[in-house]
Amino acid sequence: MRAIDIVVGFDQREAVAYHVFCQSVLEKSSKPVRFIPLVRDSLLGYREQHSDGSNSFTYSRFLCPSLMDWKGHAIYADGDMVCTSDIAELWDLRDPDKAVQVVKHSYRTKAFKKYLGNRNEDYPRKNCSSLILWNCQHPKNSQLTPTFIGRSSGAFLHRFQWLEDAEIGELPLEWNWLATEYEANPSAKIIHYTLGTPCFSEYSSAEMSELWHDARDRANQGLTQLPLTYGAPL
Repeated sequence: MRAIDIVVGFDQREAVAYHVFCQSVLEKSSKPVRFIPLVRDSLLGYREQHSDGSNSFTYSRFLCPSLMDWKGHAIYADGDMVCTSDIAELWDLRDPDKAVQVVKHSYRTKAFKKYLGNRNEDYPRKNCSSLILWNCQHPKNSQLTPTFIGRSSGAFLHRFQWLEDAEIGELPLEWNWLATEYEANPSAKIIHYTLGTPCFSEYSSAEMSELWHDARDRANQGLTQLPLTYGAPL
């Protein structure tokens, strides 16, 4: 059985978020998964030259087709998320006719600053690129080479402007539920803490944060049983 490839945004400033997201996926998945963290210095052939991103994976997420050697499908997810459902349910929504499938958010933000003081501006297709079901072998995605991404603007990439609208499929809103921006939803399948992961003190009690803290506690269960020489828990 082929594993589900999940490419996850990683930023050292909130490294715990990556591990909590992976923990939440592993707990629910009915199929094997393979995680690929987008660690900037490990992306061979790609050198980040943009300076306008709010995190270290703002642009590298668009490397997913090349990381998969332009074959099959892959899921991309920002690291500041928690999965509360079987990720195989999302995998089963693959549409071979679409280049990408995303939750097509249409909202205006409630907060104009987010974690670490970053600006949080409204723009077309905002947050659509935070969870992407990639068809890596779609012909239109073949142009997403490291060189192409390096010279493209954030607006061009995050708005999927290399594609026609008909090539952008739609996923149910529950698969990228924006905590705080949207009302709390017990049916959400992936909660996205887009304003700030609960690992930051100012967002530790934000709406739906208890789900993130619960996943973190479960990730820590093994570590709390180990001698201190193995290091402190997450």
